[in-house]
Amino acid sequence: MTAKTTVKSGSFLSGLLRHQIVIPLAAILLLTLFNLIADPSFFRIKLGMTNAGNPVLTGNLITILDSGSELAILAIGMTLVTAASGGQDISVGAAIAISGSVILRILCGPPGAYSGELQAPIFVAFLAACAVSMIFGAFNGSLVAFFRIQPMVATLILFTAGRSIAAWINNNKLPIISDDRFSYYGGYLPGVPIPTPFFIAVICFVITWAILKFTNLGLYVQSVGINEKTSRLNGLNPELIKFATYVLLGLCVAVSGFIKVSRVSTLNYSVIAKDIEMDAILAVALGGNALSGGKFSMSASVLGAYVLQYLTTTLYKFHVKPESLSAYKAVVVILLVILSAPAVREKLSSLVKKLHSPASSAGQSA
Repeated sequence: MTAKTTVKSGSFLSGLLRHQIVIPLAAILLLTLFNLIADPSFFRIKLGMTNAGNPVLTGNLITILDSGSELAILAIGMTLVTAASGGQDISVGAAIAISGSVILRILCGPPGAYSGELQAPIFVAFLAACAVSMIFGAFNGSLVAFFRIQPMVATLILFTAGRSIAAWINNNKLPIISDDRFSYYGGYLPGVPIPTPFFIAVICFVITWAILKFTNLGLYVQSVGINEKTSRLNGLNPELIKFATYVLLGLCVAVSGFIKVSRVSTLNYSVIAKDIEMDAILAVALGGNALSGGKFSMSASVLGAYVLQYLTTTLYKFHVKPESLSAYKAVVVILLVILSAPAVREKLSSLVKKLHSPASSAGQSA
Protein backbone atom coordinates (compact mmCIF):
# COMPACT_ATOMS: atom_id res chain seq x y z
CA MET A 1 0.00 0.00 0.00
CA THR A 2 2.84 2.34 0.91
CA ALA A 3 4.65 1.54 -2.34
CA LYS A 4 1.54 2.32 -4.37
CA THR A 5 1.11 5.60 -2.53
CA THR A 6 4.77 6.46 -3.17
CA VAL A 7 4.44 5.69 -6.87
CA LYS A 8 1.31 7.79 -7.12
CA SER A 9 2.92 10.72 -5.32
CA GLY A 10 5.98 10.45 -7.59
CA SER A 11 3.79 10.43 -10.70
CA PHE A 12 1.85 13.42 -9.36
CA LEU A 13 5.01 15.42 -8.64
CA SER A 14 6.60 14.59 -12.00
CA GLY A 15 3.38 15.54 -13.78
CA LEU A 16 3.14 18.75 -11.80
CA LEU A 17 6.70 19.73 -12.73
CA ARG A 18 5.82 19.37 -16.41
CA HIS A 19 2.88 21.76 -16.09
CA GLN A 20 3.55 25.28 -17.35
CA ILE A 21 1.90 27.07 -14.46
CA VAL A 22 4.18 25.49 -11.82
CA ILE A 23 6.95 28.10 -12.36
CA PRO A 24 4.88 31.25 -11.71
CA LEU A 25 3.21 29.49 -8.77
CA ALA A 26 6.61 28.55 -7.35
CA ALA A 27 7.78 32.16 -7.82
CA ILE A 28 4.74 33.45 -5.94
CA LEU A 29 5.42 30.99 -3.13
CA LEU A 30 9.08 32.02 -2.84
CA LEU A 31 8.26 35.74 -2.86
CA THR A 32 5.55 35.17 -0.26
CA LEU A 33 7.90 33.25 2.03
CA PHE A 34 10.57 35.94 1.65
CA ASN A 35 8.15 38.73 2.56
CA LEU A 36 6.68 36.76 5.47
CA ILE A 37 10.16 36.33 6.93
CA ALA A 38 11.52 39.79 6.10
CA ASP A 39 8.45 41.90 6.86
CA PRO A 40 4.99 40.37 7.47
CA SER A 41 3.45 43.83 7.26
CA PHE A 42 3.94 43.57 3.48
CA PHE A 43 0.59 41.77 3.34
CA ARG A 44 -1.34 44.27 5.42
CA ILE A 45 -4.41 45.70 3.69
CA LYS A 46 -5.92 48.89 5.03
CA LEU A 47 -9.00 50.95 4.28
CA GLY A 48 -8.16 54.35 2.85
CA MET A 49 -9.96 57.24 1.21
CA THR A 50 -9.71 58.77 -2.26
CA ASN A 51 -9.57 62.53 -2.84
CA ALA A 52 -13.32 62.38 -3.44
CA GLY A 53 -13.87 60.76 -0.03
CA ASN A 54 -14.67 57.25 -1.30
CA PRO A 55 -13.40 54.30 0.80
CA VAL A 56 -10.84 52.10 -1.00
CA LEU A 57 -8.50 49.26 -0.10
CA THR A 58 -4.77 50.07 0.02
CA GLY A 59 -1.64 48.03 0.56
CA ASN A 60 1.06 46.19 -1.34
CA LEU A 61 -1.23 43.39 -2.49
CA ILE A 62 -3.70 45.91 -3.90
CA THR A 63 -0.80 47.68 -5.64
CA ILE A 64 0.21 44.39 -7.27
CA LEU A 65 -3.31 43.79 -8.57
CA ASP A 66 -3.56 47.37 -9.75
CA SER A 67 -0.17 48.01 -11.34
CA GLY A 68 0.15 44.53 -12.82
CA SER A 69 -3.12 44.76 -14.75
CA GLU A 70 -1.79 46.56 -17.85
CA LEU A 71 1.05 44.05 -18.09
CA ALA A 72 -1.39 41.15 -17.71
CA ILE A 73 -3.49 42.49 -20.59
CA LEU A 74 -0.41 42.90 -22.77
CA ALA A 75 0.71 39.37 -21.85
CA ILE A 76 -2.52 38.01 -23.35
CA GLY A 77 -1.75 39.47 -26.77
CA MET A 78 1.99 38.79 -26.56
CA THR A 79 1.30 35.12 -25.79
CA LEU A 80 -0.73 34.69 -28.99
CA VAL A 81 1.89 36.50 -31.08
CA THR A 82 4.71 34.43 -29.61
CA ALA A 83 2.85 31.14 -30.05
CA ALA A 84 1.94 31.81 -33.70
CA SER A 85 5.03 33.57 -35.04
CA GLY A 86 7.79 32.29 -32.79
CA GLY A 87 8.83 35.90 -32.17
CA GLN A 88 7.92 38.89 -30.05
CA ASP A 89 6.59 42.39 -30.64
CA ILE A 90 8.98 44.94 -29.12
CA SER A 91 6.89 47.94 -30.17
CA VAL A 92 4.05 47.65 -27.65
CA GLY A 93 5.43 50.42 -25.42
CA ALA A 94 5.59 52.85 -28.33
CA ALA A 95 2.15 51.68 -29.51
CA ILE A 96 0.73 52.45 -26.05
CA ALA A 97 2.11 56.00 -26.40
CA ILE A 98 0.33 56.30 -29.79
CA SER A 99 -3.00 54.97 -28.48
CA GLY A 100 -2.79 57.27 -25.45
CA SER A 101 -2.06 60.25 -27.67
CA VAL A 102 -5.09 59.41 -29.82
CA ILE A 103 -7.28 59.31 -26.70
CA LEU A 104 -6.03 62.74 -25.62
CA ARG A 105 -6.59 64.19 -29.10
CA ILE A 106 -10.18 62.89 -29.26
CA LEU A 107 -11.11 63.99 -25.75
CA CYS A 108 -9.28 67.33 -25.74
CA GLY A 109 -9.64 68.36 -29.38
CA PRO A 110 -6.89 70.13 -31.37
CA PRO A 111 -3.73 71.13 -29.46
CA GLY A 112 -4.36 74.22 -27.34
CA ALA A 113 -8.15 74.05 -27.72
CA TYR A 114 -9.00 72.11 -24.54
CA SER A 115 -11.32 74.14 -22.33
CA GLY A 116 -11.80 71.65 -19.49
CA GLU A 117 -14.80 69.89 -21.03
CA LEU A 118 -14.50 66.64 -22.93
CA GLN A 119 -14.85 67.14 -26.68
CA ALA A 120 -16.21 63.62 -27.24
CA PRO A 121 -17.58 60.68 -25.22
CA ILE A 122 -14.91 58.59 -23.50
CA PHE A 123 -16.17 55.45 -25.25
CA VAL A 124 -15.62 57.08 -28.66
CA ALA A 125 -12.02 57.94 -27.72
CA PHE A 126 -11.47 54.36 -26.60
CA LEU A 127 -12.85 52.96 -29.87
CA ALA A 128 -10.61 55.35 -31.85
CA ALA A 129 -7.58 54.15 -29.88
CA CYS A 130 -8.57 50.53 -30.55
CA ALA A 131 -8.86 51.21 -34.28
CA VAL A 132 -5.48 52.98 -34.49
CA SER A 133 -3.70 50.34 -32.39
CA MET A 134 -5.18 47.53 -34.47
CA ILE A 135 -4.02 49.29 -37.66
CA PHE A 136 -0.46 49.44 -36.33
CA GLY A 137 -0.82 45.82 -35.21
CA ALA A 138 -1.90 44.96 -38.75
CA PHE A 139 1.17 46.79 -40.07
CA ASN A 140 3.47 44.70 -37.88
CA GLY A 141 1.52 41.56 -38.70
CA SER A 142 1.79 42.19 -42.43
CA LEU A 143 5.56 42.53 -42.25
CA VAL A 144 5.84 39.29 -40.28
CA ALA A 145 3.19 37.17 -42.01
CA PHE A 146 3.30 38.27 -45.64
CA PHE A 147 6.80 39.70 -46.05
CA ARG A 148 8.34 37.07 -43.73
CA ILE A 149 10.44 39.57 -41.79
CA GLN A 150 11.66 38.41 -38.38
CA PRO A 151 9.17 39.67 -35.74
CA MET A 152 11.77 41.56 -33.69
CA VAL A 153 13.11 43.30 -36.80
CA ALA A 154 9.64 44.05 -38.17
CA THR A 155 8.44 45.61 -34.92
CA LEU A 156 11.68 47.54 -34.49
CA ILE A 157 10.29 50.05 -37.02
CA LEU A 158 7.39 51.07 -34.77
CA PHE A 159 9.60 50.75 -31.68
CA THR A 160 11.86 53.43 -33.17
CA ALA A 161 9.24 55.75 -34.64
CA GLY A 162 6.23 55.18 -32.39
CA ARG A 163 6.87 57.77 -29.71
CA SER A 164 7.61 60.43 -32.31
CA ILE A 165 4.28 59.62 -33.97
CA ALA A 166 2.58 59.93 -30.58
CA ALA A 167 4.10 63.37 -30.02
CA TRP A 168 3.16 64.47 -33.55
CA ILE A 169 -0.53 63.58 -33.02
CA ASN A 170 -0.83 66.28 -30.34
CA ASN A 171 1.81 68.63 -31.77
CA ASN A 172 4.10 67.69 -28.88
CA LYS A 173 1.63 69.17 -26.38
CA LEU A 174 0.59 67.44 -23.16
CA PRO A 175 -3.08 68.25 -22.49
CA ILE A 176 -4.39 67.27 -19.06
CA ILE A 177 -7.95 65.97 -18.76
CA SER A 178 -9.64 67.43 -15.70
CA ASP A 179 -12.90 65.48 -15.91
CA ASP A 180 -13.09 63.09 -12.93
CA ARG A 181 -15.07 60.52 -14.92
CA PHE A 182 -12.03 59.75 -17.05
CA SER A 183 -9.92 58.88 -13.99
CA TYR A 184 -12.31 56.08 -12.95
CA TYR A 185 -10.81 53.61 -15.47
CA GLY A 186 -7.27 53.95 -14.13
CA GLY A 187 -8.30 54.44 -10.51
CA TYR A 188 -11.43 53.49 -8.59
CA LEU A 189 -15.10 53.49 -9.46
CA PRO A 190 -17.17 55.35 -6.85
CA GLY A 191 -18.20 52.89 -4.14
CA VAL A 192 -15.88 50.10 -5.37
CA PRO A 193 -12.83 49.58 -3.10
CA ILE A 194 -10.82 47.52 -5.62
CA PRO A 195 -8.92 49.25 -8.49
CA THR A 196 -10.78 49.33 -11.80
CA PRO A 197 -7.77 48.13 -13.88
CA PHE A 198 -7.95 44.75 -12.15
CA PHE A 199 -11.57 44.31 -13.25
CA ILE A 200 -10.64 45.32 -16.80
CA ALA A 201 -7.84 42.73 -16.81
CA VAL A 202 -10.24 40.05 -15.57
CA ILE A 203 -12.76 40.94 -18.30
CA CYS A 204 -10.04 40.75 -20.97
CA PHE A 205 -8.87 37.37 -19.67
CA VAL A 206 -12.41 35.94 -19.51
CA ILE A 207 -13.20 37.10 -23.06
CA THR A 208 -9.94 35.61 -24.36
CA TRP A 209 -10.53 32.37 -22.46
CA ALA A 210 -14.04 32.10 -23.93
CA ILE A 211 -12.73 32.70 -27.47
CA LEU A 212 -10.02 30.07 -27.06
CA LYS A 213 -12.46 27.66 -25.37
CA PHE A 214 -15.34 27.84 -27.82
CA THR A 215 -13.46 28.45 -31.08
CA ASN A 216 -10.52 26.78 -32.79
CA LEU A 217 -8.31 29.89 -32.62
CA GLY A 218 -6.04 28.47 -29.92
CA LEU A 219 -5.63 25.20 -31.81
CA TYR A 220 -4.83 27.04 -35.05
CA VAL A 221 -2.28 29.31 -33.33
CA GLN A 222 -0.51 26.35 -31.75
CA SER A 223 -0.55 24.39 -35.00
CA VAL A 224 1.04 27.24 -36.96
CA GLY A 225 3.62 27.83 -34.22
CA ILE A 226 4.60 24.17 -34.02
CA ASN A 227 4.85 23.46 -37.75
CA GLU A 228 3.75 26.01 -40.33
CA LYS A 229 4.12 23.65 -43.30
CA THR A 230 2.06 20.90 -41.71
CA SER A 231 -0.67 23.34 -40.72
CA ARG A 232 -0.86 24.55 -44.33
CA LEU A 233 -1.26 20.95 -45.54
CA ASN A 234 -4.16 20.62 -43.09
CA GLY A 235 -5.97 23.51 -44.72
CA LEU A 236 -4.93 26.38 -42.46
CA ASN A 237 -3.68 29.77 -43.64
CA PRO A 238 -0.58 30.48 -41.49
CA GLU A 239 -0.18 34.03 -42.81
CA LEU A 240 -3.73 34.97 -41.87
CA ILE A 241 -3.43 33.44 -38.40
CA LYS A 242 -0.16 35.26 -37.67
CA PHE A 243 -1.66 38.49 -38.98
CA ALA A 244 -4.71 38.05 -36.72
CA THR A 245 -2.58 37.59 -33.59
CA TYR A 246 -0.80 40.91 -34.18
CA VAL A 247 -4.13 42.66 -34.68
CA LEU A 248 -5.38 41.15 -31.40
CA LEU A 249 -2.20 42.33 -29.68
CA GLY A 250 -2.98 45.80 -31.03
CA LEU A 251 -6.36 45.62 -29.28
CA CYS A 252 -4.64 44.66 -26.00
CA VAL A 253 -2.27 47.61 -26.48
CA ALA A 254 -5.23 49.99 -26.80
CA VAL A 255 -6.78 48.75 -23.55
CA SER A 256 -3.46 49.07 -21.70
CA GLY A 257 -2.91 52.55 -23.15
CA PHE A 258 -6.39 53.62 -22.10
CA ILE A 259 -5.70 52.53 -18.51
CA LYS A 260 -2.29 54.22 -18.38
CA VAL A 261 -3.59 57.56 -19.66
CA SER A 262 -6.57 57.36 -17.29
CA ARG A 263 -4.23 56.95 -14.31
CA VAL A 264 -2.61 60.37 -14.72
CA SER A 265 -5.10 62.04 -17.12
CA THR A 266 -2.23 62.80 -19.53
CA LEU A 267 0.93 61.17 -20.84
CA ASN A 268 4.61 61.78 -21.36
CA TYR A 269 5.45 60.46 -24.82
CA SER A 270 9.01 59.46 -23.99
CA VAL A 271 8.33 57.85 -20.59
CA ILE A 272 4.91 56.20 -20.71
CA ALA A 273 5.11 52.38 -20.79
CA LYS A 274 8.90 52.54 -20.98
CA ASP A 275 10.39 49.02 -21.24
CA ILE A 276 6.96 47.41 -20.80
CA GLU A 277 7.57 45.33 -23.93
CA MET A 278 10.41 43.54 -22.13
CA ASP A 279 8.19 42.84 -19.12
CA ALA A 280 5.46 41.50 -21.42
CA ILE A 281 7.94 39.10 -23.06
CA LEU A 282 9.23 38.03 -19.65
CA ALA A 283 5.67 37.40 -18.47
CA VAL A 284 5.19 35.01 -21.39
CA ALA A 285 8.48 33.27 -20.59
CA LEU A 286 7.67 33.02 -16.88
CA GLY A 287 4.43 31.32 -17.86
CA GLY A 288 6.53 28.46 -19.24
CA ASN A 289 5.66 29.29 -22.85
CA ALA A 290 8.33 28.53 -25.43
CA LEU A 291 9.50 31.80 -27.02
CA SER A 292 10.04 29.84 -30.24
CA GLY A 293 6.29 29.36 -30.62
CA GLY A 294 3.82 26.51 -30.37
CA LYS A 295 1.96 25.34 -27.27
CA PHE A 296 0.96 28.08 -24.84
CA SER A 297 -0.89 28.67 -21.59
CA MET A 298 -2.74 31.98 -21.36
CA SER A 299 -3.44 31.68 -17.63
CA ALA A 300 0.27 31.02 -16.93
CA SER A 301 1.26 34.14 -18.90
CA VAL A 302 -1.20 36.32 -17.00
CA LEU A 303 0.04 34.88 -13.71
CA GLY A 304 3.60 35.56 -14.88
CA ALA A 305 2.69 39.23 -15.35
CA TYR A 306 1.50 39.51 -11.76
CA VAL A 307 4.63 37.68 -10.57
CA LEU A 308 6.76 40.38 -12.19
CA GLN A 309 4.72 43.09 -10.48
CA TYR A 310 4.96 41.17 -7.20
CA LEU A 311 8.74 41.18 -7.58
CA THR A 312 8.81 44.90 -8.45
CA THR A 313 6.62 45.83 -5.48
CA THR A 314 8.79 43.71 -3.17
CA LEU A 315 11.95 45.45 -4.34
CA TYR A 316 10.38 48.89 -3.86
CA LYS A 317 9.18 47.86 -0.41
CA PHE A 318 12.77 47.20 0.61
CA HIS A 319 13.97 50.54 -0.75
CA VAL A 320 15.80 49.34 -3.83
CA LYS A 321 16.71 52.40 -5.88
CA PRO A 322 14.83 52.76 -9.19
CA GLU A 323 18.07 52.77 -11.18
CA SER A 324 19.05 49.44 -9.58
CA LEU A 325 15.64 47.84 -9.96
CA SER A 326 16.33 46.39 -13.41
CA ALA A 327 19.50 44.64 -12.23
CA TYR A 328 17.77 42.94 -9.29
CA LYS A 329 14.82 42.00 -11.45
CA ALA A 330 17.09 40.60 -14.17
CA VAL A 331 18.86 38.23 -11.77
CA VAL A 332 15.62 36.82 -10.39
CA VAL A 333 13.97 36.62 -13.79
CA ILE A 334 16.96 34.78 -15.32
CA LEU A 335 16.67 32.13 -12.62
CA LEU A 336 12.92 31.80 -13.12
CA VAL A 337 13.21 31.63 -16.92
CA ILE A 338 15.88 28.92 -16.67
CA LEU A 339 13.66 26.91 -14.34
CA SER A 340 10.73 27.37 -16.72
CA ALA A 341 12.66 25.90 -19.66
CA PRO A 342 11.08 22.61 -20.85
CA ALA A 343 14.44 20.79 -20.73
CA VAL A 344 14.98 21.76 -17.08
CA ARG A 345 11.44 20.73 -16.13
CA GLU A 346 11.93 17.36 -17.84
CA LYS A 347 15.16 16.77 -15.88
CA LEU A 348 13.48 17.70 -12.61
CA SER A 349 10.61 15.37 -13.45
CA SER A 350 13.05 12.51 -14.19
CA LEU A 351 14.87 13.22 -10.91
CA VAL A 352 11.62 12.95 -8.97
CA LYS A 353 10.89 9.60 -10.64
CA LYS A 354 14.36 8.29 -9.78
CA LEU A 355 14.01 9.37 -6.15
CA HIS A 356 10.72 7.50 -5.84
CA SER A 357 11.72 4.40 -7.81
CA PRO A 358 13.95 2.90 -5.03
CA ALA A 359 11.03 3.16 -2.60
CA SER A 360 8.78 1.55 -5.16
CA SER A 361 11.26 -1.28 -5.78
CA ALA A 362 11.68 -1.85 -2.04
CA GLY A 363 7.93 -2.08 -1.63
CA GLN A 364 7.60 -4.62 -4.43
CA SER A 365 10.43 -6.82 -3.10
CA ALA A 366 8.87 -6.77 0.35
